[in-house]
Amino acid sequence: MVYILGGWQSDFSTNWAREGKEIADAFADAVEHGLASVGLEPRDIDCGHVGNFVGDLFAGQGLLGGFFGLVHPDFDGLPTARHEAACASGSVAILAAAAEIEAGRYDLACVVGLEQMRNVPGQKAAENLAAAAWVGHEYQDAAFLWPRVFSDLADEYDNRFGLKTEHLLRIAEINFSNAKRNPNAQTRQWSFTANSFTTDDVANPVVEGRTRKLDCGQVTDGIAVLFLASPRRAAEYAAKRGVPLESLPTIKGWGHRSAPISYAAKVRASADGPYVFPQVRRAIEEARGRAGIRDLSEIHLVETHDCFTATEYMAIDHLGLTAPGQSWQAIEDGSIEIGGRLPINPSGGLIGLGHPVGATGVRMALDAFKQVTGRAGDYQVEGAKTCQTLNIGGSTTTTVSLVVGI
Repeated sequence: MVYILGGWQSDFSTNWAREGKEIADAFADAVEHGLASVGLEPRDIDCGHVGNFVGDLFAGQGLLGGFFGLVHPDFDGLPTARHEAACASGSVAILAAAAEIEAGRYDLACVVGLEQMRNVPGQKAAENLAAAAWVGHEYQDAAFLWPRVFSDLADEYDNRFGLKTEHLLRIAEINFSNAKRNPNAQTRQWSFTANSFTTDDVANPVVEGRTRKLDCGQVTDGIAVLFLASPRRAAEYAAKRGVPLESLPTIKGWGHRSAPISYAAKVRASADGPYVFPQVRRAIEEARGRAGIRDLSEIHLVETHDCFTATEYMAIDHLGLTAPGQSWQAIEDGSIEIGGRLPINPSGGLIGLGHPVGATGVRMALDAFKQVTGRAGDYQVEGAKTCQTLNIGGSTTTTVSLVVGI
């Protein structure tokens, strides 16, 4: 069993380069804030794990575990590692830290997820992020690769089951609305018009295929920190603070699956099955199985990957909120809204809150921690005790799902 002691998230609206910050500055700031938020000292930490996708391309910097040693002298000698799985990098870093704790190697891990993405022009950012596709083999004609990939996913749903653009637009509207409740959201002060969530080519222009501007997750500078502990160390932590051990959340279950890097190969393989991405469904079910979840009603909210509205549309039926291909039902009946049957992305998600790629999985787990401990503020889901995350890298090449709960 692995406990979550807490963590910290940066303001995702910040542009580090404009503030004169390097990626190392953001790292140090986040770890210091994270330690303060949970009342720990650098000497308390046994190991460090970093989730990051393309720091090498955006910032010219790899070997990010070495930043721990710049934060505080007590981190000199700390065992560290960097983990890459595209947009699921943060979740894979969490899995690695949790595995070390479960193996008995260490008792207290600091997990950092980060990405700097706003220091280059938009076209260059798109080229950097294309590294998660099959380079040189797919989508070479696309100006913006990932909007094209998930436009194709929308087309796949349309061909198999039928899909209305109005349902994708409603997903965007819900997530932007949720983000206004979140003080760390990149888009919390954005303004919209009556035509924003329509197919108006001025208010909501096409980016690629059927993907429009407001269908897209954000290009974000951001970082999130999470502290994981063994049962023994968590018990010490709780006793020192005079709180019951049972009040600290745990990672109750996890699922981790990979599929071929080619989008076309994935879709061909699932042509005769009920789910477009069977490995996504498999990771979701395995996380629930390990957590002992028997029914969807035992999960109180989901933080899911909505790099595009089509991604969340896919997640809705893969999560089992509807039958395959019927995600529109949960959108129309309000199930995914705060106060609905299974709120999805009360934080605002990648569309509203922001998507610093390597940070996203860690941020999702941190929001799960906040929700199940009643610390989510204005976007708190009432009575939440169990949250599932769904973090996807590439065209679902890597999928990680966690169940976090009290």
